[in-house]
Order: sequence, then C-alpha cells, then structure tokens
Amino acid sequence: MARVRTGVRATGAVLAVALGASLAGCSSTGGKRAEERAAASQAASEGRSAVNTPRWTFAMITHSGDGDTFWDIVQKGADEAAGKDNINFLYSHNDEAQQQAQLVQTAIDKKVDGIIVSLAKPEAMKDVLAKATKAGIPVITVNSGSAESKAYGALTHIGQDESIAGEAVGDELNNRGRENALCVLHEQGNVGHEQRCAGVKKNFDGKITNLYVDGTNMPDVQASIEAKLQTDKSIDAVVTLGAPFADAAVQAKKSAGSDAEIDTFDLNAKVAAGLKAKTLGFAVDQQPFLQGYEAVDLLWLYRFNRNVLGGGQPVLTGPQIITAADADALAEYTARGTR
Repeated sequence: MARVRTGVRATGAVLAVALGASLAGCSSTGGKRAEERAAASQAASEGRSAVNTPRWTFAMITHSGDGDTFWDIVQKGADEAAGKDNINFLYSHNDEAQQQAQLVQTAIDKKVDGIIVSLAKPEAMKDVLAKATKAGIPVITVNSGSAESKAYGALTHIGQDESIAGEAVGDELNNRGRENALCVLHEQGNVGHEQRCAGVKKNFDGKITNLYVDGTNMPDVQASIEAKLQTDKSIDAVVTLGAPFADAAVQAKKSAGSDAEIDTFDLNAKVAAGLKAKTLGFAVDQQPFLQGYEAVDLLWLYRFNRNVLGGGQPVLTGPQIITAADADALAEYTARGTR
C-alpha cells in the first residue's frame, strides 16, 4: 500500500509540474499579447504607428483634390489609416486625365509599394495601370470606375456604385412626389457623373433633364441653373452631383423665384446645415473618409497578409440618403471634416 501511495504521490507531482509549466506558458503568451495590445493602444493614442510592419510607401492619385471638400475628406481618411499602419503616404491629383496618368507613372518609377487611384476617365488610365500591374505594384481603385476596376487589374474597388446611387435618388424623388427634375453635371467626360444621372432617369417616374455646366466657374454654374429654372417653371427638383454645387443651386432657385427642391450628392458641413435649415431636401452620402481610410488599410492588409475584400465585387461605401432628420447627429463629424 505504501508503494502505491508513493507512486500516486510521484505521479501527482509530475502532473503538478506539467500543469504548472503549461499554465506558465499560457500566462506568458497571454501576457505578451496583452503587452502588445497595450503598446498598440498607447501608440495610437499618441498618434504613432500601431503596427510593427515595414514602412511601405503608398501613392494615391485622384482626378480632383486639394480645395475640393469631398477629396479633402478622402485624404483625411487616407492620412488617418497611413498613420495607424506605418505608411509613407504620397498624395497627388490632376483633373486632366493624361496628367493624372503621368502622376501614376511617376509613382511606378518611384517603385512605390501600392497605388490608389480614381478612374473618372478610365480609358486614359488603362495603359498606365497595366504598367503598374506588370511592375508587381498592387492597385486599389476608389470613388469612380468600379465597372473598369477589375479589368484594369485592381485588387478591388472602394466607393459607391454610381448607377445604384442614381437609382436611389430616383426612388427618393418619387417618394417626394417630384415630377420634373434637373440633373446638373459639372464635369464633362466623368463617367461616374453620367452614371448617376442615368440611374436617376432609370428609376424616376417623372421627367429628367441633364444640364452640363462648367464646374470650375461657380458663377456660371449658378447662372446656368437659374436660366433653366426661369425657362421651365415646372421643374420641381434640382439634383447637383457635388456638395459645393448645392449652394449655387440654392442661390439660383432664389434668383429665379422657383419652388424647386434642391438635392445633392455628397455631404459636408454646409450641406448638413442646409438640410437642417431645409434649404436642401436630401443628400446622398458615399462616405469619402471611409474610401480613403479603407483604400490604405486594404493595401496594408494585402502587403502584410495577402488579404483582399470584395470577392471580385466593389466594396460599397454608399449610397446613404441623408435628410434633415440626420443633420444633428452628423453635425459633429461634418464640423471636423470627416463626413
């Protein structure tokens, strides 16, 4: 019996040692992970990188940029993600398609680790994106060009489907009982703008007329809309395709003595204020901050872990219909320039 008890005690001792070692191992691993999480949290709170990966260089090249409230928000999102992901972020833009393509070529020549690009005029970007793919540089497209993104070799597209967004506007106009709408295009040749107005026409039960204006000349934009409202008093809705043009439409409405409702694509602080004051009917938000943020973040994930989102389909950030009921809740974010 004594020998049996001794064996039991010996076996118990071995098990205790093994269990202790196992628990110590778990504690060590858990402690290390906790320390890593704490370090990452502290780094983020101090505005430093929260990751320990190489300082890759990503270039974003868009068809519009500094001074445009929409693209300012896109850039803020990209900057935020770049800081978190330890990315050297390069931003450039040009509204001339060939010049935008040249900026992409410059990024290729610099041997950047990833490229983010908008495809407002996709045909002009086709050849240079093929060069990026051949050079082994991963590409993500944002905002415009979702239909061409995959064919041009991009990993994914981040933005709203412009046709779907236009259709949502058509439905909203129907819900509001509108019958004669004006769709104001401020950049000729921009495929996304054409898709928006085509989408409105597809779902809108009333009459829709496209009005082309020079978006670089705001007084001309206002005068063109005013002239149209004066000529056709039956127009009861004006849809602008960018937040800065909504105010011009509001002023044109006043000058023309029109009762038309002014609605717009995109959101900023001034649009939110207009919604609250009910000088605007509704806005279509495609969350530009998210487009910039996710583009950088997804490129980082691809470089770090070969992750790709979308399953071959665009990663949609919109459309979201915003009305006066949403204005107060969004005021804080529009004021800081992130919505």
